[in-house]
Amino acid sequence: MPNVTFDINGISRTVAVDVETTLLDVLRDDLGLHGAKKRCEGGDCGACTVVLDGKAVVACLVLAVEADGRSVVTIEGLARGGELSALQRAFIAKGAIQCGYCTPGMIMSAKALLDRNPHATEAEVREAIAGNLCRCTGYSKIVEAILEVSRGG
Repeated sequence: MPNVTFDINGISRTVAVDVETTLLDVLRDDLGLHGAKKRCEGGDCGACTVVLDGKAVVACLVLAVEADGRSVVTIEGLARGGELSALQRAFIAKGAIQCGYCTPGMIMSAKALLDRNPHATEAEVREAIAGNLCRCTGYSKIVEAILEVSRGG
């Protein structure tokens, strides 16, 4: 089994992986990071979205060996010193969380967008989260939360 070394939430980690193991499985099973949810396993729902080298990706479709030498940020990496990120706080304040299953993926998609475009428009926000399915909120509160952060709120 090859070793994969990547930066995960600011910490260098090395894991022995089978070449067919997904990044999602390594995050959850080997590293104990359960924020990325295992749901459709086909890239259709966005529940496992993480940020890989600044881009939102569905971890169920990325092989762990593809992450070798790269930077991965998960929902667990957003809070600093016990303080939630602005996005996490906005999701709570706007009531953008209901069952919470899609929330980590939504936040990670929004993070990737706002990192490259801090003042995103509503259309850009909707496009960025288009690959994330939510069955509870109807998306309005999610969009409001992301726009609040993009407006500096």
